[in-house]
Amino acid sequence: MPLPGKEPPLIEPGQAGSWRLFEDERLLVLNKPGWVVCHPSKNGPWSSLAGAARLEFGLDAVRLVYRLDRETSGVIILAKTQAMGGRLQKAMVRHAVGKLYVALLEGGLHGAVMVEQPLGPDLSANVSVKQCVTTVNAQEAATRFSPLSVAGGFTLAVAEPLTGRKHQIRAHADWLGRRVVGDKLYGPDPGLYLEFAEEGWTARHSALLPLSRQGLHCAAIDLRPAGLPHLFRAPWPEDLARFCAARMGLSPDEVGRLIDAAVAERFSRPRIASPAGDTPDNPAP
Repeated sequence: MPLPGKEPPLIEPGQAGSWRLFEDERLLVLNKPGWVVCHPSKNGPWSSLAGAARLEFGLDAVRLVYRLDRETSGVIILAKTQAMGGRLQKAMVRHAVGKLYVALLEGGLHGAVMVEQPLGPDLSANVSVKQCVTTVNAQEAATRFSPLSVAGGFTLAVAEPLTGRKHQIRAHADWLGRRVVGDKLYGPDPGLYLEFAEEGWTARHSALLPLSRQGLHCAAIDLRPAGLPHLFRAPWPEDLARFCAARMGLSPDEVGRLIDAAVAERFSRPRIASPAGDTPDNPAP
C-alpha cells in the first residue's frame, strides 16, 4: 500500500458507483473509504465525496446528512431532496438516528464504559480543530465504548456516540487513555497532524503510528427511529482488517462475526421517535 500524501486522493470517475450501499428517489447511501473528503473542496468535484456523487449519479444537488472525518470510513448518507435532508437533519438533532462505530483502540479495554465528559476547544493545543475534555466553552457529550476483542495490546471496540460533538469518539478515547490507533491529532504527538498537513507521511509517522489512518469506521446507521425502514451497514474495510489480522490475530471472518453480533444486539429493538403524522406508514416526502 502506498503511504498517504498530504493531499486527499482524487476520486476516479466510476469509482463512487462501487461504494453505493442503497439508493432510491430520496436517499443515496455510500460506503466511504478512508482518506476521502466529504465536503466539496477547491480541488474540483472529483476531490470530494459530495462532488463525485453529484457527477457520478447525475444529481442536481446532494445534501450530506452528517459528515465523517477524512480518515474515517463507513456509512455516509446523502439526501437527494431538500425535504429529506431537512427531515434527517432534524432527526439527528433529536438523537433519533442510531449510530454505531467500530474503533481500534490502543491498550486493553476490558469492560464497557460510558464516558460523559463535556468537550470544547483545546486551548493548549496549537491546532485549532483539536477538542478536549474541558469546562471552558464546553458542550455535553456522551460516548459508550464496548470491547469486542482485546489482543496484542489493542482493543477492537464498539463506539456509540450518544451526542454529536466534533471529534467526539476520538477526544473521549484520548481522555479514557485508549486513543484511536493511528490518530495523528489525538495520538502520541499532536504535532504529527500539522506535520502531515505540510509534508504528508514522514519517517516520524512510521515510528509513532502503527496505522497510516485513524482506525475508526462507521459500521451502522439506523434510520428506523426517524420513521424510515432502513438500517444501513458498511463492511469492515480491508486496511483495518489487515491490521486486525497482523497485530491482533483476528481473521476478517472473526471480526465480521463480532461486528454483526454487536449491530444485532444494539439495534434489535428499534425505538421509533417520529414526529406526529410522520410514521413509518406515512412517511414525509
